[in-house]
Amino acid sequence: MNYPPFLVLASSSPFRQRLLKQLRLPFASCSPDIDETAKPGERAVELVQRLAIAKARAVTDRYPEALIIGSDQVAVHDNGKIVGKPHDYADAVAQLRGASGKSTTLYTGLCLLNAKTGSFQVDVIPFIVHFRTLNDQIIERYLQKEQPYGCSGSLKADALGIALLQRLEGDDPNALIGLPLIRLVEMLDQAGVSVP
Repeated sequence: MNYPPFLVLASSSPFRQRLLKQLRLPFASCSPDIDETAKPGERAVELVQRLAIAKARAVTDRYPEALIIGSDQVAVHDNGKIVGKPHDYADAVAQLRGASGKSTTLYTGLCLLNAKTGSFQVDVIPFIVHFRTLNDQIIERYLQKEQPYGCSGSLKADALGIALLQRLEGDDPNALIGLPLIRLVEMLDQAGVSVP
């Protein structure tokens, strides 16, 4: 008989899967398939917290005995505007032009849900990136080589996107990629899972 895995990542993101593998815990991953549209007037912190919880809850029927990790990330330019994943090339150009020479805060919502009890821990972890001044040639070369259309703010910071940045500011560099492992380890510890 197959039993559900103890730990489940409610995400199809290869970036989050790669990060979670660093903890050397067995886990399964599955797509939560939820609507990620912001509600009218919803702030970035509220949005990513709500979506992290919703993603974890979305897979409880498939994994009723598991600890489920939900995570969501949005970028916010220093003007307060929420910037999600670009829909296409034109969106990516506009996002990077808007970020040029400015700061962007990436907010990552993180939820650890005990599917059996329904109890959960949730947090929002900020991480600030300071972009260097980007001209159209830099943006064009970056987009041709990287094609970061699945990344918040068009920033694939674990690859060539790092070349667009001047400096980083935050407690957990993994939050930049979309899964804050330092906070996740604390949550797992509170749930009775020791790492390492």
